[in-house]
Amino acid sequence: MSSETNGKSRSTVERKFAIKNSVGRIVIISFLLLLQIVLLAWGFLFLFSKMPMMLYVVYIVGFLFVIGINAKDRTDDIKVVWIIIIMAFPFVGIIIYLLFHYSPAMHVIKKKIKHADNFMMENLVQDEDTLRTFESSAPHEFTMFKYLKDYAFYPFYTDTSTKFYGNATECYRSMIEDMREAREFIFLEYHAIENKEAFEPLLECLTAKAGVGVDVRIIYDDIGSFVFVNSDFKKMLESVGIKCCIFNPMSPLFDVFMNNRDHRKICVIDGRIGYTGGFNIANEYFNITHPFGEWYDTGVRLEGPAVKNFTAMFLSMWELYDESLIDKDRDLFCRSIEPCHGSGFIVPYADSPLDEELTGENVYINILYNSKKYCWFTTPYLVISESLRRAISLASKRGVDVRIITPGIPDKKSVNKLTKSYYASLIEAGCMIYEFTPGFIHAKMCIADDKIAVVGTINLDYRSFYHHFEDAVLMFKTDCISDIKTEFDKIITRCEDVTEKFSRRPNVFIRLGRTILRLVAPML
Repeated sequence: MSSETNGKSRSTVERKFAIKNSVGRIVIISFLLLLQIVLLAWGFLFLFSKMPMMLYVVYIVGFLFVIGINAKDRTDDIKVVWIIIIMAFPFVGIIIYLLFHYSPAMHVIKKKIKHADNFMMENLVQDEDTLRTFESSAPHEFTMFKYLKDYAFYPFYTDTSTKFYGNATECYRSMIEDMREAREFIFLEYHAIENKEAFEPLLECLTAKAGVGVDVRIIYDDIGSFVFVNSDFKKMLESVGIKCCIFNPMSPLFDVFMNNRDHRKICVIDGRIGYTGGFNIANEYFNITHPFGEWYDTGVRLEGPAVKNFTAMFLSMWELYDESLIDKDRDLFCRSIEPCHGSGFIVPYADSPLDEELTGENVYINILYNSKKYCWFTTPYLVISESLRRAISLASKRGVDVRIITPGIPDKKSVNKLTKSYYASLIEAGCMIYEFTPGFIHAKMCIADDKIAVVGTINLDYRSFYHHFEDAVLMFKTDCISDIKTEFDKIITRCEDVTEKFSRRPNVFIRLGRTILRLVAPML
C-alpha cells in the first residue's frame, strides 16, 4: 500500500515538475520575443530621429502597400485589419505584413507540405462509379462534395460505416478497444495531450502494440500541449517504441508561423478504422477534472475506404518532420481498403492555413445556402467573418430554422465576450442562440435537413478558418445522421434559449468595446 502511495506521490511530483518546466519555457520564449519587438521598435525610432525624411518615404510605401492589399482577392475582414495597421503604423505594419506573408519558416513548410500533398493527392483518386451514382441520385447535395473533391482534393466515398458518439469518453474507450486489435499501424494526431489519468490507458495500449511490432506514431502540437507536457514527454514515448513528432515547436526567434497550429484530432488504425471529433487527450475533455463545469464533446468513427483520407492527412503532416519512413509510408498508403457496409456518402477533409482556399468556412457556408428546413450548429467560439455572418443571416431570412449552441461557462472570458457580440445581428435576422448551461460545449458539429452533417475540429471562428490546420467529416444520409439529430435534440433541452435576452441593443460603451474586439479578431 505504501509503495502504491509513494508511486502516486512521485507521479504527482513529476507532473507538477513537467508543468513547471513547460511554463518556464513559455515565459523565457515570450520574454525573448518581446525583447526582439522592443529592439525593433527602438531601431525604428532611432532611424526616424536621424533621418526625418524617411518617415515620408515610409508613408508613401505604406500607401502603395494598402493599394496592393486592397487589390488582392482576400477576405475583406483580413484586408481591413491590415489596411488600418499599415495606415496607422506604416513602418511596423509593413514589417509585420511581410513577416506574415513571406516568413522563411512558412515558405519552407509550404514547400514541404506541397511535396507531401502532391504524392498523397495523386493516390487519392475519386471512384467514378461513386461519383456518377451520387450525382444522379442527389444532384443538389452532390455539389457540396464536388467542391471538396475539386478544390480540397479529397474524394468522397460510399461503403463506409459511420458511428456517432455523443459522449467523448465513450468514443475514447471505443478508440482504445479498436487499437488493441491493430495489426500494422496506429497513427494519432492531436492538438493537445496531457500526460495524466486520461492518457494512461492509451499509453498502456500503445506501448503494448509497439512492443509486438505495430508501427505506432504520435503527432502533437507544441503550444497546444505546452501546459500539459514538456520535452521529456517525447523521449518517454520513444523509449517505449512509439515514434513521435512535435508540430511547430516554439522558438525564441520571432516568426509568425508559430501562430499556425495543428488543431486536428485524428486516429487511424491499420488504414481501415478512423476517428475524429472535438476532444483532445486530456483530463478535462473526459470530465475527470471540471475547470469549466461539465465538458461536452463528441466524436465519430469510420470504417472502410473513406479512412484513406485520414491516412493521407496524417502522413502529409508526418513527413514535415520525419522523412525517414517515406518509402514504407507510400507502400502502406497505396493499399486498397475493403468496403464496409454503410449507407450514404462521406468525405473526411482537411483545411490548411497555408493555401488560399478557406475550406472549413466554405463547407459551412455551402450547407447554409443549401439548407431548406433547418441548420443547427454547436461551437465553443463564435467569432465569424462577414461572409459567414451573411450566410447565417440569409438562411434565417429565407425561413430556415438556424440555431447556434455556445457554452454557458466559457473557458476564455474575452473570447466569450467577442462571441456574444455577434448574437444581436444574427438574432435580428431570425437566428436562435442557445447556451449550454451545465458548462463548456467544445463539440464542433453541424446538421441540416436530417441528411447533411459535419463532425470534426472546426470551430466557427477565425482561428479555425484562417490560422489552424483542421479536419472534419462531411456526411450525406449516412448511418449516423439520425443519431446526430437525436443528440442535438437532447442538447437543446440542457440549454438556455438566450435569443430574447440578447435581442436588446447594448449600451454605447459595450458596443464600443465589442467593435474594438472585432477589429482585432481576424488576427487572433
